[in-house]
Parts: sequence; structure tokens; C-alpha cells
Amino acid sequence: MKLSLRLAIATALLPLNLLAQSPTPDWDAAGKAWFAHVQYLASDELQGRRPGTPGFDAAVAYVQKQFQSIGILPAGSSGYLQPVPLDQATIDPAKSSVALCIGATQTPLELTKEITLSPHITPGGPIDAPLVFIGYGLDLPAKHINNLANLDLHGKVVVFYNASPANVLGPLRAYSRVLSQRWKALQAAGAIGVISFTPPRNPPAPTPPGPRPTYLISDPSLETLPGLRLNATLTAAGAEKLLATSGHTFAEIKALADQGKPLPIFPFNGNLHATTTVQQLAHLAPPNVIGELEGSDRKLKHEYIVISAHLDHLGVGRAVDGDTIYNGAMDNASGVASVIEAAKLLAAGPRPKRSILFIALTGEELGELGSQYFATKPTVKKSEIVADLNMDMYLPLFPLRYLEIQGLGESTLGNDARAICQLNDVEPQFDKQPDENRFIRSDQVNFVNQGIPALAFKFGWTPDSPEMKTFNEWVKARYHQPSDDLQQPIDKVAAAQFTHILGQLAARVANNPQRPTWYPESSFAPH
Repeated sequence: MKLSLRLAIATALLPLNLLAQSPTPDWDAAGKAWFAHVQYLASDELQGRRPGTPGFDAAVAYVQKQFQSIGILPAGSSGYLQPVPLDQATIDPAKSSVALCIGATQTPLELTKEITLSPHITPGGPIDAPLVFIGYGLDLPAKHINNLANLDLHGKVVVFYNASPANVLGPLRAYSRVLSQRWKALQAAGAIGVISFTPPRNPPAPTPPGPRPTYLISDPSLETLPGLRLNATLTAAGAEKLLATSGHTFAEIKALADQGKPLPIFPFNGNLHATTTVQQLAHLAPPNVIGELEGSDRKLKHEYIVISAHLDHLGVGRAVDGDTIYNGAMDNASGVASVIEAAKLLAAGPRPKRSILFIALTGEELGELGSQYFATKPTVKKSEIVADLNMDMYLPLFPLRYLEIQGLGESTLGNDARAICQLNDVEPQFDKQPDENRFIRSDQVNFVNQGIPALAFKFGWTPDSPEMKTFNEWVKARYHQPSDDLQQPIDKVAAAQFTHILGQLAARVANNPQRPTWYPESSFAPH
């Protein structure tokens, strides 16, 4: 790293009293301290930290011990812990079926091969309902898009292409496609079920480590899909089969969507007959781990900045090159390590004015369930949570010159992040791959759902650079694979520098007399 950057970061850290004994922080020592947490959390001993396993319990105990040793206060519902009650559910394929019925002719859709049923539904027995294709299925007043206008959807199952038109950009492009967001408008229009199909990814998504059961939060007050009777996803083969009698094809719809054009809206002939039989398999309550650094200001200490990262990973699964342990070093032992080290730095003083919550979240790999539970039922007053800074595989694989900040243009947190980056000679970047939906694929989305401004981070790069190649090769080869382990190249110094920047950003937000607000033009601002 060039000397000017090292000196800039050193100067930037002085107000936080970080490594104040030296004019230049000892980045090597800081990197080793950060990596020590990664080494334990991503070790084979913890067996991939899947919730409900001894390895996850050991990770919880480790984070709790770190918080205790730092001196931050317990802030869970039971000491440092906030148990998250979950039910494991699955589809009983022998008692579930889907078919398009036109008169006496039935066209069944083969489960898994052509259609996948989700157990996340409101039980209510078989359905026999008309079927209508609703294009993108979006209702976005801010973008003057309403695919539901003048449609009678009462008692119907809707089919939509899970993409976004060309004029929906930035985080909204991903956020608008979250099913819980879509369902609000669809339920209001009278729909009883949804079937989606998605453009094929290029390159294809990494193969998961085997069947992944569905977990649902046990608390019915946190249900995000109330009244949804059918929740299904078509494969490309299933989409072709379902569309065969409609006068439209998968290729036609994909071509229009690829060009950013409007999609047709049309009814299907006949009715959909569907039965979804759900089996409840198990109940567990893996905890979030929550610590608090109390603020120094008499009034502002009752407001909270959240620094978060998910603790869980995929556990043990399908062998790849003889390895069955999905260690999750970058995803997301790295983020939890930065939560711990940021807590250590901020606790060293001077103490910020607002309080800061440090949270190692459970159940992100199960569907962001730990953050959903905390953001909806926090252990502090929800209205006093002013921001979330979230880390999820921020990928310190090369020197920190650029920092991609998801949510950069949505709230005043973006201005704070720009200021801290400038202070440290690091260039902030917008999300360069919005179609990957990263803004909605991690825990910050649940804070956004509650109206709380949030940011998430990735190490940035420029087009056609070696860093771009490293980043994309990591996603292709190591994401959700056993090779996301301790043997991969990791820039420990860069990780330490990012963690210091995270501490500075949290302190800046915590000391600002004004709490963060959404920009008026943000799609997430209250309207």
C-alpha cells in the first residue's frame, strides 16, 4: 500500500484513539488480530457453523466471550443472546401436485424438474384457480410502473417473470423483486398464489451443497407472506410447458426482458389445480449475539447504530474434491471478525455519543431470518435504531483502494461514507453488479424493510483490472463452496484497514447531532 494511503488512514484514526502510541498504526498486527477470529470461526472444528449444530453453538460462545473480554454490555433478551425461534418445514412430494387443467385435459408439472414448491405458504388445502401472466409483476409508483393496473386478480394465481425493466436501477432493481415486497401489492389486488420464473444466470449460480430445508420464523406476527396459498418457481422447462397453450414462449418473454421492454399480460386457458402439503420437521432457536457500547451523550445514548454480520454458514454437505466442510471464511467469518475488532477499537475510546450495537446474526443462509427477527423485534426501542452497517463477505482479497458501498445513494449515510473514504484515500463506488441482487441478499434488507437506513460493503475494483478478475473468480469458484476456507489468499492488512474505516464511519454517524435520513428521491424513503 502506498505511503500516502497509510499516512492518511493513520491520521484519520487519531480522533478514535486507535493505536495512538504510533504515528502509523501497526497494520500487520491489526491484520493478524482480525485473522485470528477468522481462523477459529472458519476452522474445520466448527464444521461450517450451521444453526442447530454444535459448531454454530461454539461460534456463538466465541463471539460472546470476545464481547465480554472487550467490555461491551450484554444487549440480547437473555444476556448477550436473542434466541430466534425457527420451524423447519419441507414439502411432502407424495402429497403435493401442480397441473394446468383445460377442460378434461390435464398438464401436470413435475416437481423439482419443472416446478419447485415452497413450504412458505398459508395452509388452506388444494386450490383450483384461474391463472394470469402479469409480466414483471411490479407496482412501483415512483417509477410509474404498475403491471397490476386494471387487472382483476381476485382468487387468481399470478405468474410473473422475475426480472426488472430497464428504467428500474440501483438497489430498487433488487429490492422490488423481493417476494415479500411484491406480495403486498398482489395480495391487495386479490391474488391467492404466485408462480415465478427467472432469467437464467450467466455464469450459472454455484451448485448448493445439497438439499436445503426451509426454515420459517415461528412467531406468526412476523409472517411476511400472509394469505399466500401457493408459492412456486418454474424452471426453464416448466415455463416452456406452462406457456405452451398460451400463445407465448419463454424465449419471447426473455428476449423482451433482455431488451428492457414491457412484457405482455394475458390470462391462461383453464385453471391451475395445486396441492401443497407441508411437513414440519423440527424446531430450533439459534441466537443472535448482541453487545452494546453505551453512548456518552445523556440524550443521544438512547439512539443506536448497528454494526452487523451473519455468524452462520452452510455446515457440512456434498463433497467437492473430497472436502465436505463449508467453512465460510469470507462468508462470513470475515464480517464477524470485523464486528469484533470494530467493537474493540470503538471501546478504546473516546466513547461515541450514540450507543452502538454489535450483532453477530443467525440464519442469514436460511433466508436472513436472524436479522428479520431482530429488526422486527429488537432488544432496544425500534424507533431509536438510526442505522445499520452490515458486512457480508466483503472480500478482502486485494489491497483496499476502492470500496463498493451498497446503498450509497439512498441516505445521508452515503455522505458519511464518502467523507470517511476521502479521508483515507479510498474511492467509494456504487454497486457495479446490481443484477446480482446483493442489496437484498443479506441482512441489511431487513433493516431497510423497517425504514432504517443501511449500508453494506464489498472491496471494489475497476473494469478489466486484476482485482476484477480476482473478485469474479472468487464468486465463481469459492462462493458457497468448501474452498471458501483458510487456505485461500487473503489480504489481512486490507481487512484491518477496512475495519478501521468501519469504526470511523460508525463513530462519525454516532457523533452527528442529526440522525441519518433517507434522501427524498430514494425509493426507500417514506412516501
